[in-house]
Amino acid sequence: MTLRQIFRNNVKFYRKQLNISQEKLAELSDLSTNYIGDIERTNRKVTIDTIEKVAKGLNIDPTLLLVN
Repeated sequence: MTLRQIFRNNVKFYRKQLNISQEKLAELSDLSTNYIGDIERTNRKVTIDTIEKVAKGLNIDPTLLLVN
């Protein structure tokens, strides 16, 4: 499994744990809904800044998004 797939799986997992939509996560992360959708389909190469934004939106430590 690639790091991008691990990131995708973790974003989706934590988003569903919070019971929020992609739209809500996008709002909380200051990203577009399309961007969150692309992350969850593994269609985006993300930067460290994006990882931090998504983690902030999920209210978790960014490292949790990168562990298998």
